[in-house]
Amino acid sequence: MQQKLERQEVIRLLRDEDETILYKRADKIRHENVGDEVHLRGLIEFSNICRNNCMYCGIRKDNALLKRYRMSEEELVDTARKAAEMGFKTIVMQSGEDMWFSQERMCKIIEQIKKFDVAITLSIGERSYEDYKAFREAGADRYLMRIETTDKDLYHKLDPNMSWQHRHECLLMIKELGYELGSGIMVGLPGQTIESIADDLIYLQDIGIDMAGIGPFIPHAQTPLKDAAGGTLELGLRTMAVMRIMMPDINIPATTAMESLHPQGRIRALQCGANVVMPNVTEGEYRRLYELYPGKICVDDTPTQCKSCIGMKIMSIGRTVGLSYGGHNGRLPQKAKS
Repeated sequence: MQQKLERQEVIRLLRDEDETILYKRADKIRHENVGDEVHLRGLIEFSNICRNNCMYCGIRKDNALLKRYRMSEEELVDTARKAAEMGFKTIVMQSGEDMWFSQERMCKIIEQIKKFDVAITLSIGERSYEDYKAFREAGADRYLMRIETTDKDLYHKLDPNMSWQHRHECLLMIKELGYELGSGIMVGLPGQTIESIADDLIYLQDIGIDMAGIGPFIPHAQTPLKDAAGGTLELGLRTMAVMRIMMPDINIPATTAMESLHPQGRIRALQCGANVVMPNVTEGEYRRLYELYPGKICVDDTPTQCKSCIGMKIMSIGRTVGLSYGGHNGRLPQKAKS
C-alpha cells in the first residue's frame, strides 16, 4: 500500500531528515512489507550498440572510442540457459537501443529463453506498442525503462533528439499490456535539484510502478559530461530510502553503480530499503565493454563468482537469498508456449 506524502514532506525527507533515522525507517518498512529475502536477477548485457546520444552514457552513439559488440541469438539464449542452470529465476536482458534486434528476432529469443522456467525482464528502451505487445505475448514478464528525470527541460538537455513525453507514453503502454513495470531515476545530474528528485518520486508513485531503481550519476570520460561533479552514494541512498517509505511493497534493486562508488555500496543499499540485486551473468570481454559509466565493478569476474560473492554479502547482514521468481505482490511469470 502506497504512503501518500505531501511534496514538501518528500523534500524534507530528502534534504533534512537524519540519515540514521531515515535509513532505519526505510529498512523497517522493507522488512514489514517484502520480508528479508533478497531476489537475484541474472543480468545479460547483450549489446552495447545504441541509436541514442544521451550526454551521460558511455555507450552513446557518438562515442567512437568504444569497441562495439552484439551477441548472436544463440549466444544470448545460451547465456540465459547457463544463468537458469545456476539457479536464477529471473533473467534480465539489457542492451542499448539496438534495432538489429527486431520484433521477430526478440520474440524468437524470448520464446526460447522462456523454456528455461524463468521470469523474463526486458530493458531495451523505447519501442512501438506493437513491439511491446509482441514481446509480452512471446513470454516477457517485466519491462525496465528509467524515466531518468521528470524535469523535462533537463531531460531534453541531456537526451538530445529524444522526447520525455514519448518515454512517458512508452511506460504507460508497458503498464497497459500487463507487464510488471520497472522504472527509476538518476540522481546527481548537472542542474538537478532536490525538488526535482521529489517530483520524480511522486511521478513513480503515481504511475504505479512495480520496481524502481536509483542510479547515482557517474561521469564518463568519453561523454560531454566528463567534467561534471557527479552524484554521491549518500544522495542515492537517501533517495532510495524515501522511495521505500513512499512505496512500501515494490521491488527496489541495490544497483551496481552504488558499489562502484563505495565497496559496500550494495550492502548499504540493502540496509536502506533495497530487496533486489542483479548479478552480471554476461561472460568474457562483453562485461567490460558494456560501460555505461566508469569504474564498473566485477568486470573481471565470472558469473559464478558474482553470484557467490553477492550471496555471501547478503547472508553477512542476516538476509537470505530468495529462491522464488520474486514478482511484485507474488505475481508469477507467464508459462512458456508449448
